[in-house]
Amino acid sequence: MFDFIHGKVEFIDVQYIVIEVSGIGYQIHCPNPYIFQKELNDECKIYTYQHVREDLIRLYGFKTRKERHLFEKLLNVSGIGPKGALAILASGQPEQLVNAIEEEDEKFLVKFPGVGKKTARQIILDLKGKLDEFAPNLFQQDISEVFNKASKNNLSKELEEAVEALKALGYVDREINKIVPQLAKEQTTTDQYIKMALQLMLKL
Repeated sequence: MFDFIHGKVEFIDVQYIVIEVSGIGYQIHCPNPYIFQKELNDECKIYTYQHVREDLIRLYGFKTRKERHLFEKLLNVSGIGPKGALAILASGQPEQLVNAIEEEDEKFLVKFPGVGKKTARQIILDLKGKLDEFAPNLFQQDISEVFNKASKNNLSKELEEAVEALKALGYVDREINKIVPQLAKEQTTTDQYIKMALQLMLKL
């Protein structure tokens, strides 16, 4: 698999660009080929993903490795192929996409070409809580900050232990942040905190 291709942008089409390397033109499909307009006839580096089918071998290209990684995440969603993933990324607003997934905003997701309600729900089910690297500002508040807001006093040892147990169960900070203020109002055992937390998680 090619990690990236470095060469001259020879041609830009509505669906792809052509990168010339040592006399060979590589056709590379992109979310928005025209973002390479400034590099036309100049050299640039494009990070690639090679998609292989029985009847087709195609290269997809991205400005950054992170954008390519998000493309790969979308491909892992049932019902989304390369064409659909490119259409979603063409918006150029990854933070809005991630926020919509985290907030389960199906109305935002169905605006993308080829994404209906069923696919939108599948995107949320498969990717929610797994995209913090793509929009870190949405996840930057850590547990300690939430603790400070929840109570002026130090949190009980039991609640801290319950939070660690929730993390061990696979819950992420974003989810735990939402319920800590409510848990902090109670004074109980670690086991009871965990039970309360799990009940609250079902309502999120």
